[in-house]
Amino acid sequence: MAKKFYVDPDIKKASTLPASLYRDQEIFRDMEEKVFQRSWQYIDPGDLPRGQEKAVGFHLLDGYLRAPLLLSRDSEELYCLSNVCTHRGNLLVGGRSNAKKIVCGYHGRRFAADGTFEFMPEFGEAEGFPTSCDNLPRFPLVHWGPMHFTSLDPAFQFDALSAVMEERVGFLPLNDFEMDPGRSRTYSVKAHWALYCDNYLEGFHIPFVHKDLDAVLDYGKYDTLLFDHGSLQIGYAGSQAESVFLLPEGHVDYGKRIAAYYFWIFPNLMFNFYPWGLSLNIVTPVNIGETRVRFVSYVYDRSQLATGAGAGLDKVEMEDEAVVEGVQRGLQSAFYSSGRFSPTRETGVHHFHRLLADYLTS
Repeated sequence: MAKKFYVDPDIKKASTLPASLYRDQEIFRDMEEKVFQRSWQYIDPGDLPRGQEKAVGFHLLDGYLRAPLLLSRDSEELYCLSNVCTHRGNLLVGGRSNAKKIVCGYHGRRFAADGTFEFMPEFGEAEGFPTSCDNLPRFPLVHWGPMHFTSLDPAFQFDALSAVMEERVGFLPLNDFEMDPGRSRTYSVKAHWALYCDNYLEGFHIPFVHKDLDAVLDYGKYDTLLFDHGSLQIGYAGSQAESVFLLPEGHVDYGKRIAAYYFWIFPNLMFNFYPWGLSLNIVTPVNIGETRVRFVSYVYDRSQLATGAGAGLDKVEMEDEAVVEGVQRGLQSAFYSSGRFSPTRETGVHHFHRLLADYLTS
């Protein structure tokens, strides 16, 4: 039986999600279908067809989502499709393919680049064949700046999210951002994935946990704005900080000293914009007590890399991990059930908990 959760919409009255949510294996399994399949996920650039390649097999979230996918292309478009043959379930593309058609190596079923069924040997006597069920399931694919995203069963539109982000960062030359593999990192965190997000979604802990970051931010001005399926934390530069965005006239924050825009998209994507570019964080569940976090760096102004809120990200990550892993251990206690939210500093966490409760209960 599905467990039901409720978080009061009034943060002044609300309590956090119960500790049992972070300990329950059944709930953890439910999150794959009820939460992650319904959200938008980042496609690694290495999974895109390159050169003369026509199709590439890949997995979302390092295989956490049990839905093998493929990216295929024709002369006009790129498609995201199921990588499972509609005949007997064989994987279609094991790696990278130069073939113009998608052909199953098991019984020869053939598909066009857009997933449409084309041919199957020995099926001439099959009645009512083919139908739309013989086509490969096709998933939405969006391209924003240098990045691609897809969803297995989207509960909300990515365009609505990118529109909110563009209100703040649309002045940046996103299409000129270049992925920098040398600055990208992958971390293993010994904690539940949602605890990692809980920590990210509030600046409350910055003065206590991140002394160096606190020195370049004005904690008193730190702000959190909520929107549908996401939130924005705005980091204002301290009086001594030099690395700030050069905002154009007419910008909603024109005249303010902004050091960082921290966007979170439900449930696990974090777009951290700094004057040097973007650190995209992808949070992937491994098991109930382990999370993989990948930082993908997109750089456009290298002169700003060592300054301001966007400097020393590895140190900030280590500090965050220590705290989150401590909470993971603490939540195993029989003497903790749930807590309360700070109405002024934890609106982002409250928003996340309400969304998570709604998705798990639906």
